[in-house]
Amino acid sequence: MLDNVPAAVLTVSTRCSRGERADESGPLAVRLLADLGCAVAPARVVPDGEEPVREALRAALADGARVVLTTGGTGVSPTDRTPEATGPLLERELTGVAEAVRRHGTAPGSVLSRGLVGTVGAAVVVNAPGSTGGVTDTVAVVGPLLGHILDQLDGGDH
Repeated sequence: MLDNVPAAVLTVSTRCSRGERADESGPLAVRLLADLGCAVAPARVVPDGEEPVREALRAALADGARVVLTTGGTGVSPTDRTPEATGPLLERELTGVAEAVRRHGTAPGSVLSRGLVGTVGAAVVVNAPGSTGGVTDTVAVVGPLLGHILDQLDGGDH
């Protein structure tokens, strides 16, 4: 259990940011992280694109989030740029975790997600697909690892 670890959820969707579609994956991610014990505020919705996502990630990290989960923008459409926004910020990629998320996915299209998982300072950043199923699969894989990852980032023993 993560005892009040500060967390942030960013929903990446131009349609949601314009109010054209309801955000379903962000609130689910918030609930799932809270169920793990994280202290998490409501999801922040940002439009697709590298710069809005990168700015939102930087802001969440600057605000002290130790876990930042993005949902959306990991596919192959022209506006899906979340991995491109995330990659330059990561100090270390956790490629095995990202691959485990893709393998765990129950939908056939889960292998199309280009989401990254990695660390920035004492925080972990996770890109989840923008569907409720993608968020559920991502948290199912990443959730049990978060305590160990954060402990390692704090200098804990292997």
